[in-house]
Amino acid sequence: MRATVIPAPQPVLLDVEGETEQFPVRRVYCVGRNYADHAIEMGHDPSREPPFFFQKNADNLYHGDTFPYPPVSSDVHFEVELVMALSGGGADIPVEEALSKVYGYGIGIDFTRRDVQDKAKKMSRPWESAKAFEHSAPVSALVPAARIGHPQEGAIWLEVNGERKQSGNLNQMIWKLPEIIAELSKLFVLAPGDVIMTGTPAGVGPIVKGDTITCSAEGVGKLSLTVV
Repeated sequence: MRATVIPAPQPVLLDVEGETEQFPVRRVYCVGRNYADHAIEMGHDPSREPPFFFQKNADNLYHGDTFPYPPVSSDVHFEVELVMALSGGGADIPVEEALSKVYGYGIGIDFTRRDVQDKAKKMSRPWESAKAFEHSAPVSALVPAARIGHPQEGAIWLEVNGERKQSGNLNQMIWKLPEIIAELSKLFVLAPGDVIMTGTPAGVGPIVKGDTITCSAEGVGKLSLTVV
């Protein structure tokens, strides 16, 4: 490897439950409005339209017990999501082959500067400043699919200060896990190290400093953190 003119960025690595080796992150894709009840609460038609995607930065992912409340916002919302981590990739991946590309799963939160996002929507501008800020995607340790299989159903939920705010089931996804991979691979060449956040059920809402957040996906994992 040739020398660099500035120090090379450190790779982003996610923990794997029960393993000393970690999962290296290449890209982070997010699926918008993939639960019908969330689409409705956000004022959209929940019919099965083609899925849409946006991206976070790899270094937005982290595993920790705190979430630093970001600047330039006074209305930050939680969105609990099942996370897929890929060990394979390609373009135009057939649906029937898609799950063979998955290394494992975790539970994560897509924190969103909702006020910033709403302003961007009104001005027809992109969402990066609302979605891809520092510490915006805490993630649990990954669990290999070889150990738990591919979760098609099971409770997914989030609590704030012990009060249940989001409650859904993975089987309520409009676009199922293999379909997400297949559709995404029509737009991008997927590769090992890619992470996909698969959408959130209804009940998203604001948090404030001092809140304690706990979330889980049945059979996958649990994540707890405090807003600071």
